Amino acid sequence: MTSNQTVSEIPNPYPPKTIWILGAGRFGRLAAERLQKRHPGADFLVVDGREEKLAQIQKDLGLPTRAEDALSFLAASEFSGDVWIIPAIPVHVAFQWILLELQKRGQASARPVPDTVDAEVPNPLRRGGTVYASYATFICPDACSEPEGICTHTGGPRRGNLFEHLGRISSPGFHMVVVRSWQLAPGVGGYPGWKLREALEEIAACAGKHLVATACRCHGVVDGLFWLPER
Repeated sequence: MTSNQTVSEIPNPYPPKTIWILGAGRFGRLAAERLQKRHPGADFLVVDGREEKLAQIQKDLGLPTRAEDALSFLAASEFSGDVWIIPAIPVHVAFQWILLELQKRGQASARPVPDTVDAEVPNPLRRGGTVYASYATFICPDACSEPEGICTHTGGPRRGNLFEHLGRISSPGFHMVVVRSWQLAPGVGGYPGWKLREALEEIAACAGKHLVATACRCHGVVDGLFWLPER
């Protein structure tokens, strides 16, 4: 937690008792280093399919690791709601996990985000059917504390909260669900497992087309899916 972010803004359980870091590359290692310093009493697990990356983290930080594809691990895990998940792999983890879970219950497939969404988000960047959005037009500080009122790079007023902005997007025929990412350490965000399951159940309750976003105050990613439950 930073001086700009109060405990009341962060959902329980806080402070985190269990933290799973998905990915042991550059961002995963940074996350491990900063979270270990900020939350030394938590139980950690770093998951990655690259054993050499895990070995280095074990050597340098002494954290428990698991040699497995991170998304596959999450999809196969019956994680509890109080586990904090830190996505540090180049995959929209929340979306992919929700898609895999829905496929256990019926028909679910990825769909391109409608082109109309690009005009509704700040600085859109499209990669195939995925849309990335950001309030920033610059490289953000590596350890930004994500203050509520100002931008740490410009010192000027913040333009808003992207997770709220995305939640207001109206795309005909699509239902929007946003998984907010909270900071647990400077530059390191994630979400508790119960928030991920909450998003899953919101989508599962409504057949049709959905947009799934993950976003913090400044940056976000949006994917689309179609869902039809088994009768």
